[in-house]
Amino acid sequence: MFVRRISIERVDAEGQRHACPLRWIDNFAMRNFTNDSVFDDTLPVGDGVLEAGTRVPLERLGPAMEDWFRRKGYLKKDERLLVLELSR
Repeated sequence: MFVRRISIERVDAEGQRHACPLRWIDNFAMRNFTNDSVFDDTLPVGDGVLEAGTRVPLERLGPAMEDWFRRKGYLKKDERLLVLELSR
């Protein structure tokens, strides 16, 4: 089911990339397990790493995570989120 590994990084104002803490990713995943079924096939596995099934669309995952992280206060105004699928 979780055949894809996805990198989740915070990009600061200077362009430096930082792995998002597991607790951020887990917080997003728990919210979406109850509110948006398209993200049900996700599993936070470590800082900056999320495993996902094939039906999880990256073009929706990135913006949804960035929105949630901003609402929680995890991302500052001048920061952005980088969500990339890692090759196996």
